[in-house]
Amino acid sequence: MTVESTAARKPRRSAGTKSAAAKRTSPGAKKSPSTTGAEHELIQLLTPDGRRVKNPEYDAYVADITPEELRGLYRDMVLSRRFDAEATSLQRQGELGLWASMLGQEAAQIGSGRATRDDDYVFPTYREHGVAWCRGVDPTNLLGMFRGVNNGGWDPNSNNFHLYTIVIGSQTLHATGYAMGIAKDGADSAVIAYFGDGASSQGDVAESFTFSAVYNAPVVFFCQNNQWAISEPTEKQTRVPLYQRAQGYGFPGVRVDGNDVLACLAVTKWALERARRGEGPTLVEAFTYRMGAHTTSDDPTKYRADEEREAWEAKDPILRLRTYLEASNHADEGFFAELEVESEALGRRVREVVRAMPDPDHFAIFENVYADGHALVDEERAQFAAYQASFTTEPDGGSAAGQGGN
Repeated sequence: MTVESTAARKPRRSAGTKSAAAKRTSPGAKKSPSTTGAEHELIQLLTPDGRRVKNPEYDAYVADITPEELRGLYRDMVLSRRFDAEATSLQRQGELGLWASMLGQEAAQIGSGRATRDDDYVFPTYREHGVAWCRGVDPTNLLGMFRGVNNGGWDPNSNNFHLYTIVIGSQTLHATGYAMGIAKDGADSAVIAYFGDGASSQGDVAESFTFSAVYNAPVVFFCQNNQWAISEPTEKQTRVPLYQRAQGYGFPGVRVDGNDVLACLAVTKWALERARRGEGPTLVEAFTYRMGAHTTSDDPTKYRADEEREAWEAKDPILRLRTYLEASNHADEGFFAELEVESEALGRRVREVVRAMPDPDHFAIFENVYADGHALVDEERAQFAAYQASFTTEPDGGSAAGQGGN
């Protein structure tokens, strides 16, 4: 499968009939795992050293996975990491204004993303590059916003993948409202909303939990707990594990090993299935780690120890699955070599596309601030224009560039 064929995948839309609604409460549906006892442990199917371990409650959700599908999960993680690394490099070279890296969170995103159906709807925040990959969004379309040339770059309804949301936590309200709507329409699809541990402290998230519980909305709240809300550790935000917050709202919460792609796949499948059956919302806490900076404007060495990162490097999600593939004879050196070639080709394509993008309009920020204009905005625009001109014009009217100015 090529990068282009992955990006060209088109979702199906649910018909939303009464018969579909009936499926949501089908008595023959797969029994949900227990929501007491076992959920207090970290759900894991693949250990950090690549060993497959049994879980009687969640094994059924990955029991039929094939070697080809396992290789597909590995490919997804490798290529999404390569894209992410290229985007970081492009920002460092002045091609992007900012970039929010997903480094270390590939298993949480690919596992949960591959658990969704085409007719499910996904509401991301701004770091879900792996989920976007799973939904068939061309990765180069993610970069326009970070370059400042557009406000998104893709049609949300083409892949049932909403535009990135910068306002922390607000997408959970959007997801809840959409889920309530499809439930009223009788569709048997589900909604999944992504957010981080920092966003879990936002009021919008609390309101989303309340409404989704009261109206039994078919929504999965997928929290990627990477343990750092910029420079604030999780213990500064909560006295209990994040997944336990769901108990206060009356719906299940589970904690999964966010570096275990199989566990993330299984748990998200379970949560989405119960949503489709009309059993309401679920909170999934994927316990993982942000290996890089919060964004490229951040310096994580100022607030966390190198030893902490090194400990999590040993739990790398990609290395974990590769070890399992090799030990199980599900992939040979030829597969890994071909993937390396594909990975480098993706990096080159991303770089070429970004460098071909136009420069952002520096004055666009002053447009549409007020419907009828405003004197203060006009004054600020004039000041900014003078500032921009100072880079190209010397006080005597000459060109700074022409005189070798720095």
